[in-house]
Amino acid sequence: MTLSEEASKRLADVVELQPTKNAELQDRWELESGSEVHQYLENELGDYYFRDDNSLIRATAEAAELVDVEPGIESDPENEGVPSRVRVPELQVQIVEVLAGPDEESKSVVSVLHALRDEFSVDPDAEDVRSGLQSLRRKGVVEVEYRTVPTFRLAVSRDEIDVEVAD
Repeated sequence: MTLSEEASKRLADVVELQPTKNAELQDRWELESGSEVHQYLENELGDYYFRDDNSLIRATAEAAELVDVEPGIESDPENEGVPSRVRVPELQVQIVEVLAGPDEESKSVVSVLHALRDEFSVDPDAEDVRSGLQSLRRKGVVEVEYRTVPTFRLAVSRDEIDVEVAD
């Protein structure tokens, strides 16, 4: 199956962002709805992606070879399930910088938002911070603790993971 230039670029996004959700691809591809993402995946990339047990979108091994893009997550073979490198949008890199470490008290979305403002002089929407935290959680970088509100902290030490800005 030969892919168009647009389909190749979008497949590269799937490889880079995996595991991902319709909403993340919707934002990246500037589509109107998650339904449009689903239709595109089914119609154009059906042979190159699948949904895992948690309904997250992942690229097949063939897809990664086809587009020659490094996956968004690399795992440490000695520490199965724990990522050693992730490639994420800049806001998520900044979130990792300000988020509580694995042995520290977890932070709420609002606390992370204020820390981002203080540390990086940025002003993201609270929903963008929440979405970034959830994306990092799906990648195994962040864990959630449920108190009065969901709170977050790193799942691994900062020195055990490289977090890079994805193109």
